[in-house]
Amino acid sequence: MATRGTRSEKVRRIFTQFDANHDGGLNREEMASLVGAVNPRVKFSDEQINAILDEVFRTYAEFIDGERGLTYEGLLRTYDDGAGDVDRDFDALALDLNVDEAGKAPAPDSEASSSIVDERMAVESQKKQRTAAWAVSPNHGIVFDETWKIVDDLEILIKRLKLKQAKDGKVKGENFDAYSDAGWSRELGPSTEISDKRVVWDESGHDYAVFVKEVGGLRTRADNARSREEAFDGHMAIGRVLYEHQLFKEALISFKRACELQPVDVRPHFRAGNCYYVLGRYKEAKEEFLLALEAAEAGGNQWAYLLPQIYVNLGISLEGEGMVLSACEYYREAAILCPTHFRALKLLGSALFGVGEYKAAVKALEEAIFMKPDYADAHCDLASALHAMREDERAIEVFQKAIDLKPGHIDALYNLGGLYMDLGRFQRASEMYTRVLAVWPNHWRAQLNKAVSLLGAGENEEAKKALKEALKMTNRVELHDAISHLKQLQKKKNKPNGDTPEESPFVIVEPSKFKTVGDKTTVRQELASALQIRALQKVARLSRCNVELLKKEMSEHDVPVSYSGTGVPEKSIRKPNLEEILRKLLSFLKPDTFQGAVKAINERILSVLDENGSGRLDLGMFFAILAPICGGPPERRKRIAFDALLWRPMNEDGANLKKVDATRYIKLLRAVYVPSQGVSELMEVRGDVDTSMVSFSEFLVMFDDPDWGFGIMPTLVKLETGDRNRHGKTMCAVCRYPIIGSRFKEIKSHFNLCNQCYSEGKVPSTFKQEEYRFKEYGNEGEAMKDKCTCFNLQPRNESR
Repeated sequence: MATRGTRSEKVRRIFTQFDANHDGGLNREEMASLVGAVNPRVKFSDEQINAILDEVFRTYAEFIDGERGLTYEGLLRTYDDGAGDVDRDFDALALDLNVDEAGKAPAPDSEASSSIVDERMAVESQKKQRTAAWAVSPNHGIVFDETWKIVDDLEILIKRLKLKQAKDGKVKGENFDAYSDAGWSRELGPSTEISDKRVVWDESGHDYAVFVKEVGGLRTRADNARSREEAFDGHMAIGRVLYEHQLFKEALISFKRACELQPVDVRPHFRAGNCYYVLGRYKEAKEEFLLALEAAEAGGNQWAYLLPQIYVNLGISLEGEGMVLSACEYYREAAILCPTHFRALKLLGSALFGVGEYKAAVKALEEAIFMKPDYADAHCDLASALHAMREDERAIEVFQKAIDLKPGHIDALYNLGGLYMDLGRFQRASEMYTRVLAVWPNHWRAQLNKAVSLLGAGENEEAKKALKEALKMTNRVELHDAISHLKQLQKKKNKPNGDTPEESPFVIVEPSKFKTVGDKTTVRQELASALQIRALQKVARLSRCNVELLKKEMSEHDVPVSYSGTGVPEKSIRKPNLEEILRKLLSFLKPDTFQGAVKAINERILSVLDENGSGRLDLGMFFAILAPICGGPPERRKRIAFDALLWRPMNEDGANLKKVDATRYIKLLRAVYVPSQGVSELMEVRGDVDTSMVSFSEFLVMFDDPDWGFGIMPTLVKLETGDRNRHGKTMCAVCRYPIIGSRFKEIKSHFNLCNQCYSEGKVPSTFKQEEYRFKEYGNEGEAMKDKCTCFNLQPRNESR
């Protein structure tokens, strides 16, 4: 454990370095020198420096001592609030911390004895030389002398447990330095004293059971204190020491007991929330942070400076539950309250990227990097957002910067590999995936992508080896398909009459040359649109959300009527509240999968409905838009879409719907799901003043119209029921992957296409025809039946 006072001593050295006139304060000129010195790679303009100083002197006005400026306590508070990183600034200034040797805990000469009292006699008696800096903090430290004795005894118990488990080889450490940091605020200020290495204690042995029992004895001592305040002080100190040693389950018990003793104190709720989060219990963490927030807001100015940290951790807990839109709200609050909180800005940018709002994400991440230029995680997420916006060359530069700052940054290496793949620079991509595997040897996705990139680079033998390595890591079906694909390419390469190296393996044919055979064969353009809708269904798992749940939500959810800018009454809600409804509808999803679902829905649906960027949405219209792609019979989907429109304030009095609302709904539906046509149609409806009403049967006619409605729905339903069907060993003639879903067979040349290649108009370059006639087979049973029909017809023709 770091020695008590180390952090505050570093701040004091920094303060002394820039207190040029030795008056005990940092005036504006001295503060400007400090800001410039700790950010040597940033060229601040005078306006930027003045803006930073104005913010500091305004936020920490209580620590400004007249003309002398910011006091030492004020500078310490800025670091406590996350406005800077003490260790980084100390290193940037090349200062030397000459800690007296007496300040270090003495190394044990032998295994601890069984008696705590005996061991305490051998330990340095001066408390300030053996405990972390938090213990002497004026706001969060130890108050009572008896608590110091409890802490001393607890340190001995932990040391004894560590020695025994280390001797048995049971203590494990995991280095998380290679992964992106969530920006977790483990302390009431940013902690630099908790190791990056996660310690894993063995909780199954006798030694640990004895330790837990002895810690229970210390808690009893704390409970038997002379006053409630002293008992609270004891439990908080026990929890802090246990937390520092990453004994989170035991720390949680102490913090919860402290919550019972002083329910309106911010600190125990905050730290209990931290424990819950580390233990993966995100819902309980969120509840504790909400209690901390409530206590901080009720406490007035006493805890006001802690609000940014509480907001940040609350946002991170919500992200743990998959609630990214809600998390964004709290990150924004933290950034507003503390504009220099670079972690809050980074987290906000990352969350915005996670829901597909790339421009806003770039802005927030650039702000975070401006404040902390060596923030590798922020560089990584900024590059990802730039790639999503197709600013690929700039994205490569930023990814490389992240890797320069942290050479083993897995996320940056992996995502840069993906970017190179998208650009067709396969050799560079394979190099990135190789570096990922050097840090994380069992990363099967990196291994698979390495194989694909090697395949793209033409190194088939190396690709085959990489695929075999990936197969050792996992047995997922994607790997088997990739291996089959590789074999097909190898066969094609070995054919003497195969494509010449200069010739493309396929050509794209204009839609007019694609003809269909039979009424059941899907038109190419219609299939392309249906595949896009089906992709949204798959990502958001909406097929597993029964449409009846929308009806139930409408009947149970009481949404107050509000008025938009045009004065039209709406049952509108904010995006975070809509996310809560989606979480109920998609309760079967894991948090990370739910995040992907929200991103897809936000990009495809909410971006159209929230056309003015207000952040509020018409809930009835949203349900109506969602209903056609939910699970359930098609007719029920249409009925509930109609009911959702009736549920809106302007239509809830009868069984009929205003035609103007029905028309606008159809236009919105097409703008969302068939954007190539729907956006222009949406513009046309704005001047419509038709006051007539439509019944459900008339609504169905509008809905099913193949040209102006949502006539694509039968094709979508066909994809829902058959897009997992496999066709034996039949391969697509273009992409050479096994065909999954419908198979499209060209009648004249007898080659087969998969859904995707057919929808894109791709045909093998070896088959050049004036037109192509395709017949669709949903499964091999249909193909076999068709073949048998042909055989049965042949004898009858011969008998004639």
